[in-house]
Amino acid sequence: MKKESVWKPFINGLIDENPTFVLMLGMCPTLAVTTSAINGLGMGLTTTVVLTLSNIIISALRNIIPDKVRIPAFIVIIASFVTIVGQFLEAFLPALNSALGMFIPLIVVNCIILGRAEAFASKNGVFASALDGLGMGLGFSVALTLIGCVREILGSFSVFGISFAEPLQNIGLAPIAIFVMAPGAFFVLAALNALMATIRARQLAAGKESKIRAGCDKDCASCGDTGCVHRFYDADGEDKAVGKKGEEK
Repeated sequence: MKKESVWKPFINGLIDENPTFVLMLGMCPTLAVTTSAINGLGMGLTTTVVLTLSNIIISALRNIIPDKVRIPAFIVIIASFVTIVGQFLEAFLPALNSALGMFIPLIVVNCIILGRAEAFASKNGVFASALDGLGMGLGFSVALTLIGCVREILGSFSVFGISFAEPLQNIGLAPIAIFVMAPGAFFVLAALNALMATIRARQLAAGKESKIRAGCDKDCASCGDTGCVHRFYDADGEDKAVGKKGEEK
């Protein structure tokens, strides 16, 4: 198997299928906790840990968990890791734990984690599932940190808690307070999504691939194939094509 294929799940989550800028998943924490860059980074990394570990365990148990109870089983596994991570934050990072508040236990119902468990980890090997969780989690972390940076810079003239307000205020500039309020989250998210969409549209116009895979090997932006074939990795890390009904092609 080619090296680039091994790392495909990681690159897919980080860039091609970024959960925030491409799939538009996990909007609740994205909009709520990104009042600062450190909050966005903390939420993103916390989600990454839970996502990666839950993917690994779900993939390892995928042939043991009965199909009829797979969703409850996934939730129990995810909830266990969320509890462990939440207690770790409470013990060692109380300030971050206080800032994130109720959004830490709400990671249990984050659609990114449950979605990857169902769409990828339950169908693929442990190594590929770990890469998928890590890539998706880091993609989520980058997106939240970027949104937090923009909101913090514009809304309070600081970034990662480092203030540069005084020189700007000396020349008559004042922070735009709305950016650290709820409407500011929508403004920044919309602007960054528009920027990403523009970049991807230009890449497509230039003939470069613009794939939204979800395990798919097709270019969804221009694909007209109604019998789409999805690609997954088996336990040995080999590609196998699976049709809509799950039969091997």
